[in-house]
Amino acid sequence: MDDSKIQPLLNPTFALYETLSYDSIRDIRPNGRPVSGRSTISEPATYGRNLTWTSAYILVISRVIGSGIFATPGSIVKSVGSVGLALLVWLVGTILAACGLAVSMEFGCMLPRSGGDKVYLEYTYRRPRFLVSTLVAVQAVFLGFTASNCIIFSKYTLFALGVEPTEYRQKARAAGLMTAITIVHGCFLKTGIWIQNLLGWMKIFMIAAMTLTGLWVILFPRVDPSLSVSNGVERTEYCVFLWDNLWAGSNWSWSSLSTSLFKVFYSYAGLNNVNNVLNEVQDPIRTIKSVFVPVDDIKDSGELVGALLFERVFGQHVGRTLFPLAIAISAAGNVMVVTFSWEIARQGFLPFSSMLSSSRPFNSHLGGLIVHYIPSVLVIVLPPPGDVNSFILDVEGYPGQIFTLAIAVGLLVVRRRQPDLPRPFKAWLPAVWLRIVICVALLAAPFIPPPDRKGDVDFFYATYAVVGVGM
Repeated sequence: MDDSKIQPLLNPTFALYETLSYDSIRDIRPNGRPVSGRSTISEPATYGRNLTWTSAYILVISRVIGSGIFATPGSIVKSVGSVGLALLVWLVGTILAACGLAVSMEFGCMLPRSGGDKVYLEYTYRRPRFLVSTLVAVQAVFLGFTASNCIIFSKYTLFALGVEPTEYRQKARAAGLMTAITIVHGCFLKTGIWIQNLLGWMKIFMIAAMTLTGLWVILFPRVDPSLSVSNGVERTEYCVFLWDNLWAGSNWSWSSLSTSLFKVFYSYAGLNNVNNVLNEVQDPIRTIKSVFVPVDDIKDSGELVGALLFERVFGQHVGRTLFPLAIAISAAGNVMVVTFSWEIARQGFLPFSSMLSSSRPFNSHLGGLIVHYIPSVLVIVLPPPGDVNSFILDVEGYPGQIFTLAIAVGLLVVRRRQPDLPRPFKAWLPAVWLRIVICVALLAAPFIPPPDRKGDVDFFYATYAVVGVGM
């Protein structure tokens, strides 16, 4: 294989070389050790391969089981108008997320190196030079924040402690969480991995508890006449489960469905999280083929509605305090395993790139964490309360579909351009085409106004697309 096809568009900065031994430098310097055309294109590990299969699995699970499953269902029901249509959106979104995962798995097994989507786009679209790298860098810096997870952590913590959720208290706790996690990951790398593994297993226990709670409520119902469902249908003897009531008030406009799908994709955003740190994963190809297990039992719950469910089933003490705290921990664990911007900092696009890409003084990616920390805190502190959470998810989701479309099309391009390149995993072709078609449809959604010209926010329905593309 021609060396020009395997070298990155930008060479690693000198600060990276300072962290490696002489023998490992040859592997990544230009004109270093050639890569065989019959082997997958890997890259040496800067910090060593510290992530075992278990850590990689937790990296995925902790990212998927985060705040999304608790924060988005309420917004989805509000957008589509009925419980039945909301469940259908979740089902369709799950299938589409699986199609996107198949694309990421093929690229990840073919190019087992850190960077994820950035690596795949650079490998596929090499002209115009630096265009893809620049777009990914801008997207990572301005839209790669984790503010929504921090906000959910703050809300559930205040609810569990019975503290009035003022704007200042919410923002202070959210910013404090972001600061603490940045310090832990930036100064104590192995400790951070241990903590995120612990939180990951706690999340799995919590999901099991939620599943059992749902079964308990269905098998042993307790009718409460004061309760009603979100679409206004009076609840008597669980009539919400009747077919007609499931679909009452449905809003089938494509604009509402598209923003709802963005929120579902947000909940599944971590399925390819391990692709971003493959350099640090032991036996990355085997791991990436075996670590992705379908999450079948994730039950949807609204923002703070999950806490109310536990309170009604288990009472004031256990239900109101213990389980909401578990949800807050879930959100905190999600923040710990988010995609960091270190790979962008390492490539030299940002100011002070030599300092940001260095692993000194703690042998960790502290510079990239700082790049991630600044926009996240700004998004937490600056916006007013209200529809900001839904707006943030839509702004993240729209440009994300542009990159998803480019990656899916790029996979077909690479298959045609290099049919003999080893592929330890190969995505099902109809799944790739389905993902491409849906991406095009979602990108066209802002041009199809809803009947009442209102979206899931109080301002112009397509503002998310304008802001997302503009950034």
